[in-house]
Amino acid sequence: MQTQTSRLANTYARMSRLPFGRWLFGRVVCWRAPYFATITPRFLVVEPDRCEVAIRDRRRVHNHIGTVHAIALCNLAELAGGVMMEAGTPRGMRWIPKGMTVEYLKKAVGTLRAVATPVVPIEVHDEGYEVPVDVEIRDPQETAVFRATIAMWVSPRARRD
Repeated sequence: MQTQTSRLANTYARMSRLPFGRWLFGRVVCWRAPYFATITPRFLVVEPDRCEVAIRDRRRVHNHIGTVHAIALCNLAELAGGVMMEAGTPRGMRWIPKGMTVEYLKKAVGTLRAVATPVVPIEVHDEGYEVPVDVEIRDPQETAVFRATIAMWVSPRARRD
């Protein structure tokens, strides 16, 4: 979608080559946005038009029936979509989530992997516009257990004179 690699994507690429680099990258992201630490994410891919994040099936993310809680799935989807946006939003533009629609397709068990991709290219515009981001979460058998579309509002950054 976009050819210019962001600072975040470059940082991930550098850190992922180091021992424990992906783990450390996840800790840095969770330090900047602490609520995401509740799911202990593990980043697998961070690119301008794709982000993959995994979470382990642990008791701390379970609901009362022993599956991964719906809000943990939403948290994972928002994290994957947000990091993908941060990696792919052109300089001079900013983004913020505006809304999210979700579908719970199947009981979520096992290590789950979320993949976020933009529906349309993220580009520089003179005015704000919406970028839908699709996120699909799959279980270890590669069965989709959750889908979300996140409406991301992209707009020019305020100019500092």
